[in-house]
Amino acid sequence: MRQLILATAFIFLTAPALAEMPRIELTASFHRIDAEVAADQRSRMQGLMMRKSMPANQGMLFVFPRAERHCMWMRNTFIPLSVAFLDEQGKILNIENMQPQTENNHCAAAPARFALEMNHGWFAEKGVKAGHRIGGVERSPSPR
Repeated sequence: MRQLILATAFIFLTAPALAEMPRIELTASFHRIDAEVAADQRSRMQGLMMRKSMPANQGMLFVFPRAERHCMWMRNTFIPLSVAFLDEQGKILNIENMQPQTENNHCAAAPARFALEMNHGWFAEKGVKAGHRIGGVERSPSPR
C-alpha cells in the first residue's frame, strides 16, 4: 500500500513539471513531429517516465549541453520507444529500439547533441534512417 501511495504522489508531483515542458515542431523528411523539449537536467532525467501512452507523431527531444556519447534507458518508462541520436546539425547518428521498464543502455554511436524519442518503430515506419536530418533542432531552447 505504501508503494502505491508513493507512486501516486510521484505522478501528481511530477505532472505539473511535465505540463510545463516547452514544445517544438520538428520534421523528418516530410513528416511533422510535435516534440516536448527536455532541455534541463530535471526534465532530461524525467523524460517519458510514468507515461502510459504517447500520441502518434509526438515525441520528446532531449537537448544536451555538450555533444557526447550519451546513453538512454527505460527505467519506469511504460511505453516502448525508439530513440534517434542526433549531431549538432540534427543528422541522425543511429537509432535504437528500447523496451519498457528495462535498464539496458542505448548509446549514441558518436558524440550526440540531441536525442529524439518516438513511439517504438516510428522511424522505421517512416523510412527515416541514420544519415537523415531532423529539421528544427536549431530552434530548440538552450540546454540548462
